[in-house]
Amino acid sequence: MLARARPGTGDALRLAAELVDGGFSVAFEHVPGDDVAAVLGRLTEAGLAEHCEVTLHVERPGDALPLPDDGPAIALTGPRDAVTAAAARLPAARIVVPAVEGESWCRDLAHGRVRLTSGRGARADLAFVRCLNVLMAGSGQPALETTDPRLVAITGERAAWNDRTPDSWEHVMPYGVRLHDQRRLLAAGYRVRVAVRTGRGSW
Repeated sequence: MLARARPGTGDALRLAAELVDGGFSVAFEHVPGDDVAAVLGRLTEAGLAEHCEVTLHVERPGDALPLPDDGPAIALTGPRDAVTAAAARLPAARIVVPAVEGESWCRDLAHGRVRLTSGRGARADLAFVRCLNVLMAGSGQPALETTDPRLVAITGERAAWNDRTPDSWEHVMPYGVRLHDQRRLLAAGYRVRVAVRTGRGSW
């Protein structure tokens, strides 16, 4: 498989504007080493902050983080102890939880903002559904990241079973993957956030 270059910040901002115009929200999957503060500032200047979320990777408790007074929402990803410590300083941040290691974590966070990510294989699928059940039954605002059609369908079913309103949760899918499904979900009234990886290198 050929690697695709990640869009630079300017291209990613233009892409984000197009997605927002199309009715989507955006998750910027930010690459460590880039100037996060600059990205946050440019999203605000472009009028996109309300519709965007910037994902920050933390490795260790005590890692330096931008502490914006306003601007885009922040999501935190990384080892549980590091993310928990960072979340204490950014209480409004969304927490990214891998399903294969996250059921107990999801129980702790079921009343907050969580992005649940799927994995590969039957074990990961079962873990995703268990975590999904916890989050949908809670009072938080879960974001469910999967492109598996079966898991997408189960996600919608669980939302209906728990009387979830469309504005209380969202689908998350990577840019360029299952575009038809993204548009179909949006047209059906679901909230869809598109993940765009930015920065140096390729993916």
